[in-house]
Amino acid sequence: MPKFAQRMTTMEKSARVVEKLFKSMTSPETISFGGGAPAKELFPTKILQEISYELFGAPQQGQRMLQYGSPEGERELREVVAQFLLEPKGVCAVPEDIMIVNGGLETMNLICQVFIDPGDVILVESPTFVHCVEIFEMFQAKCVAVESDEQGLCMDDVEQKIRELHPKMVYVIPTFQNPSGKTLPLERRRKLAELGSRYDVLILEDDPYRDLRYSGEELPPIQAFDATGHTVLAGSFSKIFSPGARLGYVHASPAIIAKLYNAKTATNSQTSTLIQLLCAEFFRRGYFPAHLERVIDLYRERRDVMIQCIDRFFPAGTRRTFPDGGLFTWVELPGGINTTELLEQAWSYQVAFMPGEGFFVEGNGKGTNCMRLSFGNVSPENIRVGMERLGRLIADAAQGAN
Repeated sequence: MPKFAQRMTTMEKSARVVEKLFKSMTSPETISFGGGAPAKELFPTKILQEISYELFGAPQQGQRMLQYGSPEGERELREVVAQFLLEPKGVCAVPEDIMIVNGGLETMNLICQVFIDPGDVILVESPTFVHCVEIFEMFQAKCVAVESDEQGLCMDDVEQKIRELHPKMVYVIPTFQNPSGKTLPLERRRKLAELGSRYDVLILEDDPYRDLRYSGEELPPIQAFDATGHTVLAGSFSKIFSPGARLGYVHASPAIIAKLYNAKTATNSQTSTLIQLLCAEFFRRGYFPAHLERVIDLYRERRDVMIQCIDRFFPAGTRRTFPDGGLFTWVELPGGINTTELLEQAWSYQVAFMPGEGFFVEGNGKGTNCMRLSFGNVSPENIRVGMERLGRLIADAAQGAN
């Protein structure tokens, strides 16, 4: 067997966590709060069937959908991103500064190809999205955690670590953060954009959940405060259209987009023309507002049921976040319960979740009493049943520890 690349060693720990994430989504007998999958009943299958029939009925359009497309993405969908997803959030964008990619994660991969050399420092939240850590480590970057409080990244610590470590990039999920569900306040967003400009550091703003708001005040993206082109905004259609479509987008300065174009052509050349044009027509024909309203109503109910069940079934002293949107809540259990060990017992209770320690790059046992719970793809009835099982599991584990 030839020797594996060094990158396979550097990403080994995070890869094991991501592997558990996908396994937690696959057992049909288990009620899983582990993955971040959207609710399948929200997929606009009938609408897409009608659009597909019409587009394929026009020979030239049908042929175009099955042909190679442009590396930067079809203009129709880039116009949709600018008009429907960025402009309402306070970001002035033109299609030329937008690239369509294969799901939100491809942006992370392309950005690393363009910017990251082995040994470069990337500042991340504590906790942070482990799947992106896996990508960063594959490029042999060093991920360093920044202090976070109840509102997210602490700007004093961000600035201190920028001065000390000279990072290439700060990676942040400012809205309904994965895994914590927290939202970065307005002034911290403004400050982070300013720090990127002042210290010549890239701010990679991962914002796939921001349209899924169920309560609270709408906030502009960090990029809305960026005057120098140091902020790259990564978005996704997975949570508002379809995860199986594998559609994401990136909005950045012309100089960065030009380099991403080169990296894209060297990676997979283009994103599917067929699914891009279907998605663009879905938006252009006016289906999105009513669809999003339905999405928000369904997830709001599931969030509320999950929070009620945590408060009812989990032990006294449990702490949890109340997310204003997104798909996750974050739970800290009292006592010495190790949630990684708890997950091994959870299969016999036919319930699953994501243990907390895998979301902390600093290690040292941080997050061992924490778990991420996703409510998106679980019905209210199954949330109640699954959370009661999980509460019983936690109580049994606590009793066994005493």
